Formats: sequence, C-alpha cells, structure tokens
Amino acid sequence: MRSVSLPAVAIAGLGGYSLARQALLPVERMADRARTITAERLSDRLTVENPDDEMGRLAVVFNETLGRLEASFEQMRRFTADVSHQLRTPLTALRSVGEVGLREHRDDATYKSIIGSMLEEADRLIAAAAAKGVQLQVGHIERYNRAIRAAEPYLDGPRYIESLRLAPFQPRGTDVAVVLDLMIHDLDLVLHLTGGAEATEVRASGLSVLSSHLDLANARVEFSNGAVALATASRVSRERVRRLRLFQPNGYFSLDLATGGGEFMQLRSDWRPGTGSQLSDVVERVALEAPEADALALELQSFVHAVQGDREVVVGGAEGRAALALALRVADVVKSTPLAAPAAG
Repeated sequence: MRSVSLPAVAIAGLGGYSLARQALLPVERMADRARTITAERLSDRLTVENPDDEMGRLAVVFNETLGRLEASFEQMRRFTADVSHQLRTPLTALRSVGEVGLREHRDDATYKSIIGSMLEEADRLIAAAAAKGVQLQVGHIERYNRAIRAAEPYLDGPRYIESLRLAPFQPRGTDVAVVLDLMIHDLDLVLHLTGGAEATEVRASGLSVLSSHLDLANARVEFSNGAVALATASRVSRERVRRLRLFQPNGYFSLDLATGGGEFMQLRSDWRPGTGSQLSDVVERVALEAPEADALALELQSFVHAVQGDREVVVGGAEGRAALALALRVADVVKSTPLAAPAAG
C-alpha cells in the first residue's frame, strides 16, 4: 500500500482552497454589489462581465428582476402622488373654509353656506378615495382608547351619554373653535355608541374667552332612537380631563379616557325593584380592563390591515363626515345663542 506524505496532502488542500476561493470571488463581488441596491437605488445594476457564462447569466436575470421592481415602484410613486394630490386638495379647502368662516361673527345664511361648503369638501374627499379604490380612514383616535376597548363587550345601547373634555390653554391650538378641536372626538364616540342614529335636536352654547374662536362649549344632542348626549369641551382649564359616562338599561359606565381605566356598575340579575338596602345590593362593580397598547399604534395597525384587505377601517369616511356635520351643527347653534359674543379683535 502506497503511503502519502503529509506535506503533499497539505499542498493539495491549499491548492484546492485557492482554486475554490478564486472561483467564488465573482459570487462575493456580486453579493457585495447587491447589498448596496436598496429601494432608493433600484436604478443600479449588477456588472455583467461575461453574459455567456453561469455568473453572467445569473447577473442578467437579477438585473431584469431589478428592472421590473423599479418599474413597479415608479408606478406606485405616481399612483401615490396622484391620490395624495386628490385627497390633499379637499382637505386643504376644508380647513381653509372652516378657519375663515368661523373666525368672525356672521349671519345665519352665511354660516349655513360655510357649513355646506365644508361638507361638500368632505364629500369630495370620500368620492376621491372611492374613485381610486383606496381606503379612507379618519383619525378619531379615541376609538382605540383602552377604556373604550374595555367597555365594548358590555355595551348594550347606551341611552344617556355625558362627556367632559378639558385642556389647558395653548395659543398654538386656537386656530379653530373648540368644537372642531376637542369636542368633535366625543361627538364621534357618541355617534358610534348610538349606532349612527340621526341627531334630531341640538342645543348648544359657548364662549370665546382667550382667542377669537370658541374656547368652551356645551351641547345637548337628542337622537332619533331616543338617546341623549351631553357634551362639554373647554381649552381654558387648569387641568386635563377626558371622561365619559354612559347609562343603559342594565347599568352605567364611568370611563377615564385619560388613564384608560373605568368601571361598569352592572345591575344584578337577581335584583328586584324595592329590594336591597345599599348600592352593592343592586349593582355589582366590574373593573374594566383591556390590554395595554398605544392608541396611535393601534390606529396605524388598523389602517395597514385595511389596506391589506384583512378588515374594514374602524372610522371610515362616512363616519368622519357624520362627526364633522354634527360638530359644525353644534358650532352653528352656538353662534345663534345669546351667550355667543363677537370675535375678539
């Protein structure tokens, strides 16, 4: 049996490694180049040294794939720019009309015209989204509030709703009336909780205290299904408060939207009228809890799921328009009350 010397084996091994290394160098160069091609650099291509060998053909196929990706990304950019322009136009007009229209004291006919213009722009926004086949979600973030999420399983047609939303004065946030700045979020919740029932009567009052717009307002809204809502909003408070109380046939809720906590005082199933000597004999306290989560993150996740087709948006264009219409109606009623003062100069 012929023996093989160790030096010969070592030399053969080194030679094989060197040949393999040389053979793989083009692959390493191609990989290094590919790593530099990002979504912002889809126009870059791999270098094709010899289109007739295996590595060259691989580079050609990779470049063709990059070309298709670049074309798709460019199509998406054009589509996004087109949609953004069509959606941005009514949004800009909506804000401009509202700011100018509600800045000064005007007659009833002018207010109605302003409100009609704002709702027309909202309709344009909804129509533009529908025409492009894109999802339209309105940013009423309180829908994702932890307290609201915790109360959802126990809700059973609230008949009387009270909301209180107070905030310290901040000059930067006074370019619109408090109804459109703060109260509108509670009005959206009210419409959601009443099942989108029609508002049959609105009574409201308010004052401009530290700005040229309404700084505090109170509204009572009656709905076609018999529900009643009382909403108060102020931005001249020394503290921040976001509370909601709901009353329904089997109990009432006390929700703190600021902390995300709350409780449900549920009527005991075995209670009979005229029995019991204390509150605990009539109702049982249910602590409301929901998983801790950032409301804004939940809102964005919800929109992503909607875009992917997994589910519907939580607050669609029609619901957003309904909240805007009710807020504008409240602001219009406030302007016609004796308390309303002409805008400050």
